[in-house]
Amino acid sequence: MSTTERTSVVSGFYKLPIEKRREFVTHFANLSEDDVKIFSSCLDLATADRMIENVLGTFELPLGLAVNFLINGKDYIIPMATEESSVVAAASNAAKIARIKGGFSTTCSEPLMIGQLQLLHIGDVVTAAHEILKHKEQLLILANSQDKILVDLGGGARDLEVRILDSPLGTMIVTHLIVDVRDAMGANAVNTMCEALAPMLEEISGGKVRLKILSNLADKRLVKATAVFDKEKMGGDRVVDAFLESYTLASIDPYRAATHNKGIMNGIDALIIATGNDSRAIEAGAHAYAARDGQYTALTRYHKNNNGDLVGEIELPMAVGVVGGAANMHPKAKLCRKILGISSARELAEVVASLGLAQNFAALFALSTVGIQKGHMSLHAKNIAVMAGAQRGEIEKLADQLVHNGKVKLDYAKELLEKMRKKAK
Repeated sequence: MSTTERTSVVSGFYKLPIEKRREFVTHFANLSEDDVKIFSSCLDLATADRMIENVLGTFELPLGLAVNFLINGKDYIIPMATEESSVVAAASNAAKIARIKGGFSTTCSEPLMIGQLQLLHIGDVVTAAHEILKHKEQLLILANSQDKILVDLGGGARDLEVRILDSPLGTMIVTHLIVDVRDAMGANAVNTMCEALAPMLEEISGGKVRLKILSNLADKRLVKATAVFDKEKMGGDRVVDAFLESYTLASIDPYRAATHNKGIMNGIDALIIATGNDSRAIEAGAHAYAARDGQYTALTRYHKNNNGDLVGEIELPMAVGVVGGAANMHPKAKLCRKILGISSARELAEVVASLGLAQNFAALFALSTVGIQKGHMSLHAKNIAVMAGAQRGEIEKLADQLVHNGKVKLDYAKELLEKMRKKAK
């Protein structure tokens, strides 16, 4: 596949046997024979034992590929590690619709992370806050002396902010250290800097530093993705209007917004896990950001443009890294980054946001038309068929019958399977 032929558009990718899918991704991402072998390998126990404590073994998730993605004019196939059926197919379909009007466009802020230092037992908090800010330059120099490699790469401590908070324990000061972490997630660098600043802050303020740790509400490290979804491909004006009616509930009601945002994270978490990043940190930051104005709401927004097409956008914190941690230890995480063809944490963040928007569009599109269960159950039917005892060629046939009859249930599957076998005798 030459550079000019390189495209993420694949017709009927889900119908291809696994070997053909591997053949496609091998050409797309220029994988080696050793790379391809990793698909069939498990994380070795020695590596696993270095990653966490008390290791007994490893736990595998299905690793699939979302296709059709065009982001900022570049084609991507996106690896997704997830146990939930319909997620990969839904994202691929959404990307196909977005592609008609140019795919996804993104913007991303600088990779700024926040470290928090909590100061307690201060006599005059206002004076102490002023003193901290007077010593800002000294504090930043001290912070940057902790990580000369990061500074040499163009990152490092950039700013200091001081907040005064009232609490049941009395008034406290929380100092925010703002650090440019470049292509890292940044937790280790920021935490090390915070530890180093604690004694100096205590001396300046006369207080006691208790917590000194990174915040996962990375609201200075935001990514935004937008896409136009073709109204004709969606089914016309009535479908677009139905979609917007469905979206509106998520924008005003936290009960719906929680499920709405969970759908976004179906896609985001799958890519975060596949690339060896911290899905809990991303989840925490996303949900906190969704409640930043005092009420939990949707992370996406939708409206119609002048042509009647649906315009979607997503904005959320995205603290991802392509260096350090599991991202550089796990063989499949490294392989997934190679498949993506990303060169920086910023580019990864932009792909993640685009995938989140695609996943959300796909869920709302289904809810507004055929309902979420139809697509979900079509894929779930195979699992039910296997649970019922179907073997090889029986699986597809039984699954198709379950979907056709609209009864994807285990007891019904067992009944149908018994009838199929009697008929085949």
